[in-house]
Amino acid sequence: MNTQADFARWMSAVQQRTETALGAGLPPASQPPARLHEAMRYAVLGGGKRVRPLLVHAAGHLVEADAERLDRIACAVELIHVYSLVHDDMPCMDDDVLRRGKPTVHVEYDEATALLVGDALQTHAFELLAQGTLAATPAAQLGMVALLASASGSHGMAGGQAIDLAAVGRQLSRAELEFMHIRKTGALIRAAILLGARAGNPLPEANHERLDHYGKQVGLLFQVVDDILDAEADTATLGKTAGKDADHDKPTYVSLLGLGEARAYAEELLADALSTLAPLGPRALYLKALAEFIVRRSF
Repeated sequence: MNTQADFARWMSAVQQRTETALGAGLPPASQPPARLHEAMRYAVLGGGKRVRPLLVHAAGHLVEADAERLDRIACAVELIHVYSLVHDDMPCMDDDVLRRGKPTVHVEYDEATALLVGDALQTHAFELLAQGTLAATPAAQLGMVALLASASGSHGMAGGQAIDLAAVGRQLSRAELEFMHIRKTGALIRAAILLGARAGNPLPEANHERLDHYGKQVGLLFQVVDDILDAEADTATLGKTAGKDADHDKPTYVSLLGLGEARAYAEELLADALSTLAPLGPRALYLKALAEFIVRRSF
C-alpha cells in the first residue's frame, strides 16, 4: 500500500463486504417475529464506519486469514457493538434520540422493542461465532467465543458502561478515566484485533502481546478522539447528538485535560500504537493506517 487511495479502496471494500455479510446473517424482516427482525436490521444496517470489522480484517491480513472467516468474526463483533449502542441510547441510560444519522431504535419503535433488539443482537453474535470453522481447532474457536464474551461483559464493555453511569456529575482522575474506557470502549476494540489475529497463521506469543498493546492504545485513542468530536463537531457531522457528554455532566478527556492536551494525548497514543506495530512488518500496514484514520476523524 503506497498511497492513501490504496487504504481508502481497501477500507471501502471491507465496509461493503461487512454490510453484505450483516444483511445475509441477520434474520429477514419478513420472518416472524417480523417487528423484532425489522428493528434489528434497522439498528445494524446502513450506518456506521464499521471500525471494529475493519480492525478484524486488518489483523486478519497480518496472519493471512481467510476472508470469509473474517467476515463472520467481523459481524459478531459489530453485532455486539450495535447492541451496546441500542441499549446505551435508551432513556434508562444516555436517553439519546439520534444514532448514525437516524432516530434511535427506541424512538423509531419503542423501548420494549429496543431492549429486545439489543438482547437478540447480543445472542446472535455468539451464534455466528460458534458456527462454521473459524480457527484451526474447536478448542481455539471456543477460546474465541470466550474472548468476545469477556470483552462484552462486566469485566469489559458492560462494566465500563456501569462505571460511566456511576461517574455522572463527578470528575474522575486520568487513571480512573482510563480504567473506565479500557473497558467501555477499548475491550471490544482489543477483542476485534485479537479475534482477527486468531483466524489465520499462528503468531508468536510476543506478537499477540504486541497486538494486545496496540489494541489498548487504539481503544483509548478512539475514545479521546470521540470526546474531542463531542466537544467540537456538530450533530449533522457526528450523526448523533453533539455535546451530550457536557450536557449530562459526564467526565471526558476534554473536561479533564482541555482540548489542547486531549489532542496531544491522542498524538501520543498514536505514536505508541504505531511503534508497537513496527516489529510486525509490512503485513501490519492496515492496522497502522487504521490508527491514523481514527485520529483523522477529528484533526
